Amino acid sequence: MQVKLSKKIMSKLGRTNAEFNLIEEGDKILVGLSGGKDSLTMIHAMKEQQRRAPFKFEFIAVTISYGMGENYDELIAHCKEHDIPHAVHDTNVYDLAEEKIRKNSSFCSFFSRMRRGYLYSAAEKYGCNKVALGHHLDDAAESFFMNFIYNGQMRSLAPKYRAVNGLIVIRPLIQMRERQLFAFALENNIKTIGDEACPSMRFDVKMPHARAHTKEMLAKMEKEFPTLFTSLNAAFKNISVDSFFDVDKFSV
Repeated sequence: MQVKLSKKIMSKLGRTNAEFNLIEEGDKILVGLSGGKDSLTMIHAMKEQQRRAPFKFEFIAVTISYGMGENYDELIAHCKEHDIPHAVHDTNVYDLAEEKIRKNSSFCSFFSRMRRGYLYSAAEKYGCNKVALGHHLDDAAESFFMNFIYNGQMRSLAPKYRAVNGLIVIRPLIQMRERQLFAFALENNIKTIGDEACPSMRFDVKMPHARAHTKEMLAKMEKEFPTLFTSLNAAFKNISVDSFFDVDKFSV
């Protein structure tokens, strides 16, 4: 069955790509595919962009298996049906996590670091020069406010950066709203994989609430200020560094 991609999604993807030079001639890109709405939207949008773009690039979707008996048969079948190159990269993250989880460490950041590291390894294995992650504008806004409130740091999610190993990491969906990605999955009746696939759900630990609280806060703010995310998107590109308290950035 042919998937339907809204004009808004493809238009935003094209503008973001042109603005930040995310995907370029000759690229081979590893796309992190968890099976959630974000990464599923991304693989289909990139497949369509591959058809439309005036330049050639390749991509392969890679799913990280945590080594806890996950069944990715439906995800594999979905990629095969839509002619999307796909591989499952097996790891032992679940076993490695047991000791760390029991000590009540920051298991979310642990899994995130491990997953990112294995994506980088897979990129090297498949000869990719870039890694694409499925973060969207809501993620960038939440990360900004979480860093601001909990860490005292002005930090968000860059559309493009170079990892320590030299790989270029890109976020093609970074200027899209999460609700657009929900709508894509719903309209196409695509079965998504949610939090049940996260290894942390297998451990008896108290789940962190910072992101949930931040998401709730932003939802309340958006009700009062409907243009909130439009303004945030603009503000992330319009940073007056010399107006803050960093003496190294003073203009005098």
